[in-house]
Amino acid sequence: MGIKSFQGKQVGEANVQAEKITVRDCMSQSMILFKKNQSIIEVVDMLIKFRISGGPVVDDQKRVIGIISEGDCVKQISESRYYNMPMEDTSVEKYMSKEVDVMSPDINLFDAAQLFLKSKRRRFPVVEDGKIIGIVSQKDILRTALMLKGFSWKHK
Repeated sequence: MGIKSFQGKQVGEANVQAEKITVRDCMSQSMILFKKNQSIIEVVDMLIKFRISGGPVVDDQKRVIGIISEGDCVKQISESRYYNMPMEDTSVEKYMSKEVDVMSPDINLFDAAQLFLKSKRRRFPVVEDGKIIGIVSQKDILRTALMLKGFSWKHK
């Protein structure tokens, strides 16, 4: 008895165009960037004003040195209250996450989606030649996927 294939019959052609969509095609180039010496109050104000949940912390050469998030700011607020310390004197550097995963702009859209699933992160700084050139979020991946037809993944 021979081996049976349990894969269904393939209908239609493979979509080569969808396979060519990269992070560069869906990333946002307009970013809110933070500096390590900014105050937490300033960061909280910007997070609320721009309706974002966090952002990259960069040095003067636009190299990513950390990420600051709403959670990091909430932690600072909690500690400030507990220790009765003023928030004005607290800088981003103390509370930012220094372990930063970045993404290449040339990663395929579907591979980027897998990285989001594995890492449980909401956003990745996109870095080329050591400098930030954009940011890609799960929402950017979803928005780009909506431009493709789900059944054949052909670009509209």
